[in-house]
Amino acid sequence: MMAYNLVDIKTRMQKSIASLRDELVGLRTGRASASLLEPVSVEAYGSRTPLSQLATITVPEPRMLSVQVWDRQLANAVEKAIRDSGLGLNPMGEGQVIRVPLPELNEERRRDLTKVAHNYAEAARVAIRHIRRDGMDALKKAEKDGDMSQDDARAQTDVVQKTTDAHVAEVDALVAAKEAEIMQV
Repeated sequence: MMAYNLVDIKTRMQKSIASLRDELVGLRTGRASASLLEPVSVEAYGSRTPLSQLATITVPEPRMLSVQVWDRQLANAVEKAIRDSGLGLNPMGEGQVIRVPLPELNEERRRDLTKVAHNYAEAARVAIRHIRRDGMDALKKAEKDGDMSQDDARAQTDVVQKTTDAHVAEVDALVAAKEAEIMQV
């Protein structure tokens, strides 16, 4: 159990939001972007490895990504990871180069992408709530151990809750903006 530290709680919540931003960048809105494949990790060398550490990702055309795998033996694993990533992509392997055409976004695909965005947002909210729980537990322990008065603990509980609410509102704003971007034709 950690000691209560409001700065640490805020920092951890900001990291959750930064992680959400990174995931949302990966959701495509119609144009190819190398960051689209950032959330993809590949089973390589006995562990999950980010795709960016195994290959060079380029954008040769507006609707095409090219993945140059550094280790030829990993080409099939990379292709499978992209296919299984939930991004709706169908990579085509050509030796060490994997071409990833981006299909036109139809209405159904846009709705699917907004669902993925909402799933990312919910995961961020859950992470923020876990951080709040850690802070609340630390406050209860400090109060029980006599390190903090009951009034101080209540006041700090309110501060932690307000911080949590602010960060959850930021998550909601990020996902709403991404949803509007995805649904824009």
